[in-house]
Amino acid sequence: MKEVLIIGSGISGLTCAVRCAGLGMHATLISPVSSERAQSVMAAGGINAVTAECEEGDSVACHIEDTLKGGGMIAGRNAVTGLCGHAEEIIHFLEGTGTVFTVDDNGRPVVRAFGGQSHKRTHYCGSSTGKQIVSALIMEARRFEGEGLIDRKLRMYFHSALIKDGECYGAILYDEKSRSLLPVFADAVVIASGGQNALFGKTTGTTLCDGYAAGKLFLQGAELKNLEFIQYHPTTLETAQKRMLISEAVRGEGGRLFYEDNGKRIYFMEDIYGPKGNLMTRDVVSREIDRIGKDVFLDISFLDKKLIDKKIPEVRDLCMKYRGIDISKEPIPVSPSVHFFMGGLAVHLNHETNIRNLYAAGECASMYHGANRLGGNSLLAAIYSGNTAADDISGRVKENGHPDFSRTLKEEQDSLNGLLSSKSSFSVMHIRDMLSDTMRKNMSIVRSGITLKEGMDDIDYYLSVADQIHFDSSESIYTNYSLPAILTLARAAVTCALSRHESRGSHYRSDYPETKDDLAYATLISYDNGAYTTRPDKEKIYEN
Repeated sequence: MKEVLIIGSGISGLTCAVRCAGLGMHATLISPVSSERAQSVMAAGGINAVTAECEEGDSVACHIEDTLKGGGMIAGRNAVTGLCGHAEEIIHFLEGTGTVFTVDDNGRPVVRAFGGQSHKRTHYCGSSTGKQIVSALIMEARRFEGEGLIDRKLRMYFHSALIKDGECYGAILYDEKSRSLLPVFADAVVIASGGQNALFGKTTGTTLCDGYAAGKLFLQGAELKNLEFIQYHPTTLETAQKRMLISEAVRGEGGRLFYEDNGKRIYFMEDIYGPKGNLMTRDVVSREIDRIGKDVFLDISFLDKKLIDKKIPEVRDLCMKYRGIDISKEPIPVSPSVHFFMGGLAVHLNHETNIRNLYAAGECASMYHGANRLGGNSLLAAIYSGNTAADDISGRVKENGHPDFSRTLKEEQDSLNGLLSSKSSFSVMHIRDMLSDTMRKNMSIVRSGITLKEGMDDIDYYLSVADQIHFDSSESIYTNYSLPAILTLARAAVTCALSRHESRGSHYRSDYPETKDDLAYATLISYDNGAYTTRPDKEKIYEN
């Protein structure tokens, strides 16, 4: 029986495990926390799909074109065609696992409008789509656990991959309980570790998604792609703990953005882009809010209170809970915040990286979204990519045996022991906080060569002292050993942004404000002994 090791237990990881088990393979899910705490549960808006009951005039072809256009025309057409073409099948799969989508009185699916889409095609489960999907997948995984086809292991962290001669044979895990490293061999490893929120600190997501796995694998030879494309969600609510997402569903239900000028409301998106201005793509709306430089509000108070309670109760509740705002009576103060990462591990159509038997799925894999993701496509991509990786692994011939990694394991354990016994005046979290400040300032909505170089200088300094930062007893061992790889990933992102001399999608440079037709390709970056090398993916090698 094939063994598949999956790093991450959100929607993409759970989907991959369930698919593997259904195909007769054994899957081990590794995560520091339970699936109920994964980033996936925060996805409130919905999932895109053109089904047999779609809006008149809509089609899979329209969904494909909207996705490509919204992504600045640099996502691969073959990849996007596969994603959108399987959307209806995915909706039916979710319904079969117990996901309850919102329907009308006649039992027909209710869909809402999301930014950048030519038709309403976003299916949703009230205002808790992500939570419902996660819950349904957990129950499906437990069924396979009972059959011995899935194991779920908590309090385990990814440390590094077991790679030799361009092939992956498993991974080294860190066991928080025993404070030791554990080698796990597998026929395939699937990274489903989410995005890179911790690079920016306070975002709409969880800092459990820190980018470490991508950064470590980058150091081990995996190529990364499109790191310059970081989506700022235009409507978030400031709280003491984090940026709370005000779902795009609010604008999909008619919410209007405005600012005040001498006591008069200026509905700027409608003034600039017409009646559908509030539903422009997220990159466009975020830049307009940034350009205005004034307090911006989102108003849905004109909607009947019963409809608010029915369609966006989670937004209603979080605004009241965290800021005491009654959205049926007053507007919501909003501003953009880092929300999603289009860049990540470069993968082929089968979701395999440039390292054989090493796959990536979900937000940590760069494939479908190009320069900017459409709302409602993230859940779709998470499920489709998990299925795709599992299907490809199933079709591989099982290989027996693996090289001897005992020396590698001893070296890594000795390094970890040294970390535990060392002291330093440098604080890990202090460096992490400084990195977050640097990334928010220098990889912001609007960038320039000057600010990006300033950011790189800061990160180079953090890297120069990283080897002097040792065990901080107030933090977990993982927080300590993960720092160099996270800093390396941040530097790679800035390097990609510096290399793209144009503005496209979520990447906007004030010194190169135009979109250039001859630069309509993805950015690849590799690492070798301290050298960061970018190159254009003109041949679309990651679509082969």
